Amino acid sequence: MPLARLGQVSSVMPAALLPIDTRPPCRSMGSQCHGLRVILRVATLDAGPRSGDHEATWLMGHTGRITFLSDLWVDDDDLYVSAELHIPCRFLREEGSTAECGAYGYTREAAEPLPHVPASRRLGGDRFRIVERGRLASRVLRVPPPPPRSLPVRMETNPCVGAPCRTADNQRGAACCRDLQIEIMCTTRERRLESLIRARKSPYLCKVGREGKYSLNAEMISACGFLGDDGVSCALHGRARADGRSAKPDLCSDWPEGGETLHPGCVFAPRTGQLLQNVQQFRSSGVLPSGRVG
Repeated sequence: MPLARLGQVSSVMPAALLPIDTRPPCRSMGSQCHGLRVILRVATLDAGPRSGDHEATWLMGHTGRITFLSDLWVDDDDLYVSAELHIPCRFLREEGSTAECGAYGYTREAAEPLPHVPASRRLGGDRFRIVERGRLASRVLRVPPPPPRSLPVRMETNPCVGAPCRTADNQRGAACCRDLQIEIMCTTRERRLESLIRARKSPYLCKVGREGKYSLNAEMISACGFLGDDGVSCALHGRARADGRSAKPDLCSDWPEGGETLHPGCVFAPRTGQLLQNVQQFRSSGVLPSGRVG
């Protein structure tokens, strides 16, 4: 996910010279300087009340920079949730005890924002927080025992361990589990909200584009809470729900074709030789931690 430099403003540009259309219409400094409350579209329930469980588990697992503020709700066959995005405005400048708005020149005493503590999705042992029937719930998810008389399977090394993949903030490892695409509900009439969304600090929220007259798409860096202790493997891998469905969201195995959206350093980037054969073997066996690219 490359840095989105378009529309960024130099830190040395005087506020009076900033293009008006790049500044959110703020009359003072406030909570919007450090974060933003929004409504996210989670999934479309086109196949019944359970059809959004995987997408909702995936989205609500990315708690690295998102706090989910409400229960999920349904409106016209779409699933929604209220959330706070813990990403500051790109115009916010803080130095010592003073905070300044680089767009308008507002100043105030720097207030230490409350630290964001990612919500736990791994509750210890076989207990996890997942979405079931449109509700966030704590469930015991065990790894099914091998079938009787099955041949022994040699465990292979996860090819993503040690891979140099990275997100746009240059954090290495499990890049596809550390960023995601979100859909923010924002109509064409909500110009202030759209300006505030577009003013978030890149690359933590970038590539904002209008999906239609009701919503915006964006890319965001927010790590998944199902990452294992090694920071790469998926704690849901191989586990099953009570109804037999995979506990791991199916989006995490929806690999892009052609490697066009792979992160820099991804082991699945097009290549030749033995490494490619090994990667294809792991890909077909399903032992990889994730595969959804933001």
